[in-house]
Amino acid sequence: MLLSVENLSVAIGPVEPLSGLSLALDRGEILGLVGESGSGKSLTALAVTGLLPLIGGRVSSGSVSFDGVDLCRLPEADLRGYRGRRIAFVTQNPMTALDPIQRIGDQVDVVARLHLGLGKAAARARTVDLLASLRIPEAAAICDAFPHQLSGGMKQRIVIAMALAGDPDLIIADEPTTALDVTVQAQIIHLLGQLARDRGLGLLLITHDMGVVAQVCDKVAVLYAGRLAETREVGQLFAAPAHPYTRALIGCIPREGMAPGSLSGIPGAVPSVATYPGGCRFHPRCPRAAEPCRAAPPPFAARPGGGMLACHFPLEPADA
Repeated sequence: MLLSVENLSVAIGPVEPLSGLSLALDRGEILGLVGESGSGKSLTALAVTGLLPLIGGRVSSGSVSFDGVDLCRLPEADLRGYRGRRIAFVTQNPMTALDPIQRIGDQVDVVARLHLGLGKAAARARTVDLLASLRIPEAAAICDAFPHQLSGGMKQRIVIAMALAGDPDLIIADEPTTALDVTVQAQIIHLLGQLARDRGLGLLLITHDMGVVAQVCDKVAVLYAGRLAETREVGQLFAAPAHPYTRALIGCIPREGMAPGSLSGIPGAVPSVATYPGGCRFHPRCPRAAEPCRAAPPPFAARPGGGMLACHFPLEPADA
């Protein structure tokens, strides 16, 4: 297994915004980590990449195993050998991910020079090849451009090129289509999926968009208020969601031919970490909630037919 996260909990000061997270991802697989804003998706990415200290956080329990090595036990100096080289991070907003005063080529070159030990000329040649492989026209000329001279979609392709420049085994893409128009979003998602398949990479795709998950992912992990609600193969999950929150997210996907005003939403909002309710954290918004849901959190356990689920009163296929 390329990436195995076991019972991971994260603490920031006195609060624990992420609790008991378990995920698994192998080479050539695409795992979608989905949930509303505030669910803990980006925090998961920071935990996997060892960047929690940047926000004053720490792993309070559990492990993050990458290719058999527990990253949580490595000192920072050793972690730097993984970040950028074997684990790449595509950040959330391409508009702010690039240095505005450095040329594009220099920003991509530095990854190969730092992690692969290439010289200046060899790194530039690799950069041009990468940009061309990402269908960026006039790749050599783009290397001399500044970020403000490029469109949002082009900037996102540059950020992806930076992620690929170290020849990684795992890419973590955190909301990679933020601030892009719908047409460009589709292009970027298709590109990431194709890269994972063609290069045999593991791809952890973080998103709030269940439509994106349906397009490209092999497996799905549904996260709510710092706890996993459900993990399953993508086809099974969309055919028969077992958690009420999963069904609610799927119900928010617009469909062709829908009657005006028929698109559903989820009442309420994800609670802040300071106001997490007791029991199942989704129970204040759940139409199936009962006393057991308020009394104790449901165990995250294997379910018949595959996958894992945390729900006292799961949906049956007929309900979904």
